[in-house]
Formats: sequence, C-alpha cells, structure tokens
Amino acid sequence: MITVLIVDDHQLARSGLRSLIEAEPGLAVAGEAGDGPAAVRLAREVRPDVVLMDLKMPGGDGLEATKAIAGDPALAATRIIVLTSYDSDHSVLAALRYGASGYLLKDFEAPALLQGIRTVAAGEALLAPTIARRIAETWTPPAVPARPDPALAELTEREREILVKVAEGRSNAELAADLHITLATAKTHVSRILTKLGARDRVQLVIIGYQSGLVGPG
Repeated sequence: MITVLIVDDHQLARSGLRSLIEAEPGLAVAGEAGDGPAAVRLAREVRPDVVLMDLKMPGGDGLEATKAIAGDPALAATRIIVLTSYDSDHSVLAALRYGASGYLLKDFEAPALLQGIRTVAAGEALLAPTIARRIAETWTPPAVPARPDPALAELTEREREILVKVAEGRSNAELAADLHITLATAKTHVSRILTKLGARDRVQLVIIGYQSGLVGPG
C-alpha cells in the first residue's frame, strides 16, 4: 500500500485529491495538511510514502516544507511531488533542487496523478528533459566550470552511460529500451548508481550528471 499525504490550503482541493486517491487500489491517504509547517509535522508523524505538496500557501509555503521533509533523515523514504500552476515557476526548480522527486501541473488528469504517485513511490522522477536541463543550469552558475565528482570513478562504464541517460530525463522503461536490457536490470543499475554517488534520488543524479560535465548543456 502506497500512503499519500495531501498538502493544500484549499479544503476543496484536498477533498478532490482524497477522493481520487482513495478510489484507487493500492493507494491510501495518510493525512491532510493546509500549510507548510503542518505538513512537516504530519509527515514526521505518519511518514508517508509520497507527499503531494502545493507550493504556494498563505499559512506557510510548500517550498520550505519540501526542504524540511527532504532534508530529514527520518523521512529518507518519503518522496515529494510538487503541485504547481506553471511549470516555468522558479519555485518548481527550487523545490526539485531541495529534494522533490517531480512536479505536476494543477490541471492534471486523474490518471496522470495516480501514475505519478506510483512512479515516484517506485524511486523514479516526474521530470521532463527540459526541466532536467534547467535544474542543472540554475544549480551551477555558468561562470563556474564543471568539476568531476570523485565518486564517479567508482562507476562502471555501463553505469556512467546510464547516469548520462538519467540526467537527460530517461525513465527506467526508456533505459531498458535504449540499452536492450530488462526493466529489472535498469532499476538495479540506477539503484547502484544512487548508492555509489550518495544521491537521494534521480533529481540529484541529474545535477551530478550536468555538474560533472558528463552531460552538456545541450
């Protein structure tokens, strides 16, 4: 069972999300919060698998809540999907850098939301290639040259190849298709790369891939 914490300052929005999630087999709502501070407190109490995080709430924004939840070692297994009205919003990029595993626009269709929850719960990211590039570009100022991460030396050639593809926004299914390997093998490779590089999730692999120079600015 995948448990979900819903964070939004609008009761109607929370109710709609709850109805969608509770109607889906294998998903359950762990709780609701109406602002950032309440979200952090509740996340530490119920330890959900996934948090749906509204970014702009008058009682305390979701950006700081995302940073607090993603940075809490006790919540290392919790993944965050930020909900936003505009994918160009700088706060989306900030949330991803702070540790969110992806984002959904608020005009999402129900299947996209449910699949997104399952995707991040499985350790993948909801990350378009264009957003992947923008994360890296805003994370490292252009005047700062790329520097290899010493941990990259621990990767095999195949793992380096996969890291490049992950940084370009490829999913596990796309990795499997591109490299003619099974989905299970793709997942194993990504898991080993995360461990070797000490990365929390695929978003951090995007940053490492670009900052190390393995992936160019395109």
